[in-house]
Amino acid sequence: MGKQAANRARRMDVGLYEHELKRLQAELVSLQEWVRATGQRVVIVFEGRDAAGKGSAIKRITEYLNPRWARIAALPAPSEREKTQWYFQRYVEHLPSAGEIVLFDRSWYNRAGVERVMGYCTDEEYERFLVQAPLLERMLVDDGVILRKYWFSVSDVEQEHRFRSRAKDPMRRWKLSPMDLESITRWEDYSQAKDRMMQATDKPWAPWFVVESEDKRRSRLNVMHHLLTSIPHEPLEPVVPPIPKRPAAHGYVRPPQEIQTYVPDHAERVIAAHARASKGSSS
Repeated sequence: MGKQAANRARRMDVGLYEHELKRLQAELVSLQEWVRATGQRVVIVFEGRDAAGKGSAIKRITEYLNPRWARIAALPAPSEREKTQWYFQRYVEHLPSAGEIVLFDRSWYNRAGVERVMGYCTDEEYERFLVQAPLLERMLVDDGVILRKYWFSVSDVEQEHRFRSRAKDPMRRWKLSPMDLESITRWEDYSQAKDRMMQATDKPWAPWFVVESEDKRRSRLNVMHHLLTSIPHEPLEPVVPPIPKRPAAHGYVRPPQEIQTYVPDHAERVIAAHARASKGSSS
């Protein structure tokens, strides 16, 4: 049995996963405080197959971070104006300032993936990208930016399973698009594009780190742990200001609550309906 098949057959226990997830999320809060206190700039690139788990990993990483200092950059398709700019220009605008972490939910590597496969760029533009991307990343790193690039890897069987699961889930159907489904019919084209991209842009100053993502629970923990251990930092706890005692009232009389408009208590109706249903099932 291969590694991918073995992981599919041995999903991580949810209780163990949630316990370790909370521990790592607490460490990420401490890492963010170090980034903020020391003025570091951190860029994290998330790439990979459609439905490989990039978005859910980003969600868990940022869940408890301060959004003032940790931003997600998920850029839409370029506008007509942006198409006339230097290709990297609209991504450069989202790079971090001192104390910030920016997580790219897909990045400039769109050109090496979907744009290449779907014919949205010319051969000349594609070849130019493969030359310029490592140079841009070298400039970022030389300027002190901490750069991490993660590729989420998933098998064709697991990807199709996730697509079909999304199609049945009304809460996740929005995540399916015709472009996503092209990744099924163009699997080998995307494989070739990914391999060429890796060969051209996996550099000592900006290496790619592959995240095995057959089991999303494992992949989330693995990328979080790698991020924490690959960035040399001193764990810092946020400074908690002292909570003052509430001063004595000075006799101010507030207007009656009845003149304010409150939202209906839907929660109370749900509780009452549940109580009635429970009473009926037990009688």
